[in-house]
Amino acid sequence: MSVSLRVVLDQLVSPTGDDVATASRELAAALVATAPLGCRVEGILPAGEDIGLAGLSHEHRLRLNRMQLAAAWRFGVASGVGGGLIHSPTLMAPLVRHDRVNEGDQTVVTVWDLAPWETPSEVSRAEADWQRAMLRRAMKHADAIVVPTHAIAERLAEWADLGERIRVIPGAVLDGFAVPTDADARRRDLRLPVEYVATAGGPAESDGLAAALRAAAATTLDIVVIGVPEGAEPTVVDLAAAAGLPERRVHARGWLDRGDRAAVIGGARAFLAPSPRSAWPWRATEAMALGTPLVAVDSPVHREVIYDGGLFVPADQMPEALRTVVDSGGRRLSVLGRDRARAFTWMGSAEKVWQLHADL
Repeated sequence: MSVSLRVVLDQLVSPTGDDVATASRELAAALVATAPLGCRVEGILPAGEDIGLAGLSHEHRLRLNRMQLAAAWRFGVASGVGGGLIHSPTLMAPLVRHDRVNEGDQTVVTVWDLAPWETPSEVSRAEADWQRAMLRRAMKHADAIVVPTHAIAERLAEWADLGERIRVIPGAVLDGFAVPTDADARRRDLRLPVEYVATAGGPAESDGLAAALRAAAATTLDIVVIGVPEGAEPTVVDLAAAAGLPERRVHARGWLDRGDRAAVIGGARAFLAPSPRSAWPWRATEAMALGTPLVAVDSPVHREVIYDGGLFVPADQMPEALRTVVDSGGRRLSVLGRDRARAFTWMGSAEKVWQLHADL
C-alpha cells in the first residue's frame, strides 16, 4: 500500500519570509528524493487541494488567499484537507483533532524562530498573535513540533508544555551553494569595495548589528550589511556612526538572491554573526559553507550549530576577535567552517523527517 506524506506548501505561493520559503521548497524537494519505497510526497496548497511534483517548481503561481486558510486553520477548520501524514515546514497546518493511533493520521509542524515569544516588539502584532495562537493549537493537536536546534527546543519548552513531542531537525545550506563564476561582476554591480567584512541583519536590537559595526570600526576595512529591511538603511548608518564607523565605510544592502549573496559572503575577509536570537543561523551556515572565516557572538544556538566552525566571543570582544582573524587570514577557520557546514544538508534533514513520521 502506498503511503503519502502531504507537505504544506503555503510558502511557495505566499511567502512570509525568504529563508522559510526557501527552506520549504528545498525540504519538499529533498523529501521527494529520499522517499522510502512505497512512499510518495504531495503538496498541500493554500486552497486545500493536493498537487504533484510539478507543483514544487519556482514557476508555480496561484492566486490563492493564504490569510483565509490561515484563519480557518487557526480556529480549527481543516478547509477540505483530510487526514493522513501531514508535515508543515511552518506552523501553518490544519491543527485539528485527529486519530493517530487508530487511523494513522499525523500532523507535524515546525518553528524556526522564537522572535514572537522572545522579542514580540520586533514582530508585527498580527504575525506574533498568529504564531502564538497556532502554537497553542499545536500544543493541543500536533503529534510533533520540529525545531532546528536543541537550544531552541529548551527555550520553546519555557512557553509550551510539549513534553517529548518537541523534535530537533536542523536546517541546511542550499545544495551547491558556492561563489559564482561572475562574483567580481556581481560585487561591482552592488557597488562594493574590494576588501570588506560582512554581516547580516537590520537595526532590530536582537540582530546585534551594533556589535558587528563596532567590530568593523576596530579594523581598517569597510563592512557590508546584507538583508537590511527596506527603508532601514538610514538607521543602519546611524548605528554605524554611533559605533565610530563613518558612512562611507558602511554598505547596507537588502535581500540578495542566492548568487549575489554567495558573491558577497564569499568575497568577505570575515563574516560576523552578532545575533544571540533563538533562530536558525541561515547566514552563518552559508558563510561556513563558503569557507569565509566566521566570528560569532557566543550564544547557545551558535555553539550548537557552528561548533568548531567559527570563533565564539562575547559581543564586547568582537572587535578584538575580528582583528585577530583578519590579521591571521583566518585559514584555519575557513577549513573548519567548510567541514562543519557539510553536516547540514536538506537531504539529511529530509531523511530525519521520514524517520520522525515512521517513529510516530
